Amino acid sequence: MTVLYKPKPLTETPTDCVVEDIPAGTFRVNRAALADEAVFRDETRAIFERCWLYVGHESEIPEPGDFRARDVGDRPLVLWHGHDGVRRVFYNSCRHRGALVCRVPEGNTRSMSCFYHAWTYGSTGALNGLPGQEGYGPTFDRAGMGLHSPAKVDSYRGFVFACFDPGAVDLRTYLAGAAAYIDLVADQAEAMEITPGAHEYSADANWKLFVENSMDGYHLLPVHTTYFEYLEKVEGVRPNPGSLDEGIDLGNGHAAVKLRGPWARPVARWTPVLGEQNRERVEAAYAELVRKHGPERADLIGRVDRNVLIFPNLIILDLMGVVVRTITPTAAGHTKITQWSLATAGEDADMRARRLENFITFQGPGGFATPDDLEALEACQAGYRTGAGVPWSDISRGMHREHSGQSCGSSDERQMRAFWRRWQKLMSAR
Repeated sequence: MTVLYKPKPLTETPTDCVVEDIPAGTFRVNRAALADEAVFRDETRAIFERCWLYVGHESEIPEPGDFRARDVGDRPLVLWHGHDGVRRVFYNSCRHRGALVCRVPEGNTRSMSCFYHAWTYGSTGALNGLPGQEGYGPTFDRAGMGLHSPAKVDSYRGFVFACFDPGAVDLRTYLAGAAAYIDLVADQAEAMEITPGAHEYSADANWKLFVENSMDGYHLLPVHTTYFEYLEKVEGVRPNPGSLDEGIDLGNGHAAVKLRGPWARPVARWTPVLGEQNRERVEAAYAELVRKHGPERADLIGRVDRNVLIFPNLIILDLMGVVVRTITPTAAGHTKITQWSLATAGEDADMRARRLENFITFQGPGGFATPDDLEALEACQAGYRTGAGVPWSDISRGMHREHSGQSCGSSDERQMRAFWRRWQKLMSAR
């Protein structure tokens, strides 16, 4: 038996939070890891201050001056396309007294001025305006008072990440096997872009429950029955549990679930929901994938569905359309979700409208899937009030296959165990 994480004795937290017993075929998580505020504070330092975190997509700031302001790991950042052509990430905090420099979510500007004392910064982050500079004396280092950036900033295939730890490995090393899955998304078209707008919602549940749920093929049929009844009515087909493909450990806590669903995919799989007028477009898009990548990789890019976890809190849902989702913890029992639709750049207006309708219908806050998921996760969080009465959650499904070298289906829980093993490693090293 291996005890994977023992939290520091800050509270009455149980001694062992993650326990894997390979001979017994069990993997259990103490529910304090999902409910205890001391654990939440520990993981803020051990995970969110050390891991690479998704900031945004390069397509969101295509022109010089374009910017997006958002919280990343609950820290306010600005993603800004400088007028020198360089895309940068800055802390959204004035160097003077700390107020938010940018107080709107997006726009285009050559400079940003702090409303408090009017310190002004250019799109390269330099301090360009300083009222009453003579009051600071001749040794004041104006050049050194520009906006600060996180310790590391980098991008991969258009996905921009930041890391607050100067000692962290480079982004490509961090991504490990997940990079190949980002490639499968980026290769769907000559260029991909985030469509305007985002879904933002929250729930009274721990952030790790959202991560698990995003990678959990086990709950798909029992929880989302209403959607599959709708799909059968519209498309004439229902998913076959036997078609659920595989759960994969991609290293460094990253994981993926692969499956083949019956729903439409605008780059490869036409169904009536996309409209008869778009059949030729879909077939042509898939033919182009075959031409560029060959039939085997084209099938993998266009006809194999996948959910991908980039540890700790980025989910890429590549199903009926590509959804990019961030999961931000704000307390042990509360989480914020933001998600965007990633689409083929410059696609036909009717196809874009149908893609977004699918996005809203299934993944939207009022769609078929999301309310079901939120109810399930909040029910779990409520159940954790049993405390020491029912202390353990079981994540053992498929362990006998994983440790005997067999393939794990996506309804197994290998992908969640990959997440939890990385979680415990970082928590133990803090």
